[in-house]
Amino acid sequence: MKTRTETDSMGALDVPAEALYGASTQRAVLNFPVSGRCVPLPVIHAYGLIKWAAARVHHELGLLPQDHAALIEQAALEVAEGRHDAHFVIDIYQTGSGTSTNMNVNEVVANRACQIIGRPLGTKDPVHPNDHVNMGQSSNDTFPTAVHIAVAQELNRRLLPALETLQQALTAKAEEFWEVLKIGRTHLMDATPVRLGQEFRGYARQAELAASRVHKALNALMELPLGGTAVGTGLNSHPEMPARAIPLLAEKTGLPFREAQDHFEAQSAKDALVEASGQLKTIATSLFKIANDLRWLSSGPQCAIGEIRLPATQPGSSIMPGKVNPVMCESLMQVCARVMGNDATVTWCAASGNLELNVMMPALAAALLESIELLTNATALFATRCVSGIVANRERCTNFIEHSLAMVTGLNSKIGYDKAAEIAKQSAQTGTPVRELCLERLAELGLTEAELNEALDPARMTQPDAGMVGGG
Repeated sequence: MKTRTETDSMGALDVPAEALYGASTQRAVLNFPVSGRCVPLPVIHAYGLIKWAAARVHHELGLLPQDHAALIEQAALEVAEGRHDAHFVIDIYQTGSGTSTNMNVNEVVANRACQIIGRPLGTKDPVHPNDHVNMGQSSNDTFPTAVHIAVAQELNRRLLPALETLQQALTAKAEEFWEVLKIGRTHLMDATPVRLGQEFRGYARQAELAASRVHKALNALMELPLGGTAVGTGLNSHPEMPARAIPLLAEKTGLPFREAQDHFEAQSAKDALVEASGQLKTIATSLFKIANDLRWLSSGPQCAIGEIRLPATQPGSSIMPGKVNPVMCESLMQVCARVMGNDATVTWCAASGNLELNVMMPALAAALLESIELLTNATALFATRCVSGIVANRERCTNFIEHSLAMVTGLNSKIGYDKAAEIAKQSAQTGTPVRELCLERLAELGLTEAELNEALDPARMTQPDAGMVGGG
């Protein structure tokens, strides 16, 4: 492999000849061959925006010549657009402040700026990675800023639409299944009747609330620590820099970012990211419930519940012909488990900061962004490849209702709890449906057939004024 020699504050080092990065990046590559997983690209793209905004503001403030600023802006926007992704090569498990990644960005932008005007890579002339690209900045304020921007953009552009799609799919099924009556279940045991549409309406509401939790997470991320530099004091940064640069970032992303109210809090603590992760954990818990319920409702299908049929997406067994498994549910449930684990990682990383700096930010960012990516992809697939194709097994739903002991609950207000319990026990012992037993004992129960049919009408039992008493 052809190389060229670059230098940093520690001396000279060979780097790949065509690499846009320099010596500082190469040292990190050699120091941290840990996982083979690089810092997530959304962080890199957000970093490009930061360098673009900083260069523009520093020119406006008279601190950076127009030609330098123009070159940095062009190169930085190319980074933000993902045009140089291959040159961001540092492992997640690096220096905990993200300094190596900040320098990776600085070097790529500087080398690309020089390359634009035909200067050889590594010359640092006319654009220097530290003096010009990193002007008025530190890894300690730019890396958490990049993480906030990256997480917010991924939430807004990807996860939120996926959850809205799921909510729409579930709502459509709720409407389609509204007239389907089925047995309810509490403690996994038969309970009073419900509408299949009511169950799906509940799932749709969960998805709607999940989307609202994304908005709560976004709100927590809007304060940016940019401008605090090394420890939050803003040393070596123009006092107007953050107030000018952050509105540019807000305009570019379409998100209402604002300067942190207190730079010490914003740099030393990562509470906003923990809050965002907590919302993702809650969303994962909700999605797990939906996927697991659909798995149970479709179970069997002949020898278990089987009240709905999920779309057949692939063969379910290498040995049992014709077996079809709820694979889309299982995929989403595994994703939810991973997100819950990632939340523990985010929490631990955030809690491990000391004094003026958190030193576990790259791992925190990677865990949080992985959660967003997994939830986005799995939710979108679940909506289109599972929920949209669900079919109700109406005959089975009706049959279960008529053979359920819980039907007797509709008689409580007519004949009393004790008499209703006696009928339920007789039904369990003989296998005779509750309705048939009651028809045989109408006179004894003091009911007419019309009164019995009204009391045992499953549709009536799904209404809040059905006159039912007792607990579940």
